[in-house]
Amino acid sequence: MREVTLRIRHHGEPESDISADYPAITIRSVSSMTGSAAERKRIIEITGPETSIAGFLDEFEAAEPVLDVDALTPLDVPRVLVAVTIDSYQWDSISQRLTDLGVHYRTGATIAAGWERWTLYLDDADDLNEIVESLERAGNETDLVRNVELGTVAEQEQLEFSRVVHELTGRQREVLGTAIDLGYYRPKKETSIEDIADTVGIASTTAWEHLARAERKVMEEVGKHVNSNQL
Repeated sequence: MREVTLRIRHHGEPESDISADYPAITIRSVSSMTGSAAERKRIIEITGPETSIAGFLDEFEAAEPVLDVDALTPLDVPRVLVAVTIDSYQWDSISQRLTDLGVHYRTGATIAAGWERWTLYLDDADDLNEIVESLERAGNETDLVRNVELGTVAEQEQLEFSRVVHELTGRQREVLGTAIDLGYYRPKKETSIEDIADTVGIASTTAWEHLARAERKVMEEVGKHVNSNQL
């Protein structure tokens, strides 16, 4: 089995189109769809600056396929939860397209800066080129991020680790990767946040914010593995 990660610029879908104007936020689906016929409801999680989240939600609620937007948490918390009700007849769903193709995929796709990130699990009978061509025929852009064979012994660990890495935004991965490359985490570190910021080309406060968020996500996943191994 192969694990394949695709970035998809999902044109015509409000979450993707509107998020392109708010690159500081990341959106992730955290529940399955409920409801029947046209009205379908699910919960999404949004991370990022409060002002960006508020701006995104205002525009998203005004989009034609969106019937209702209900913030379940305040907008100033680290992870904002929002219940979204849509008209499924007007909503072009990547998950439905993948299902129609008979493709297994990881639930909880993330969206950042207009791009959706989907992880697929393909066996030998699945044709990646055919899947990509089908998505692009629908007017979408695709970018292959990852295509690896999964080992049988460490398969679950690979799945979990790749999940948390792909949940990071592009900028968070860049800042974290730069910090590692510059030796920020070495015992006798001489690298500062300012050095990381200069290398990436952003303000030091912005670099700190991205690094803190990336560290939190990674360490939460590490904590899960540490605690499970102690049981």
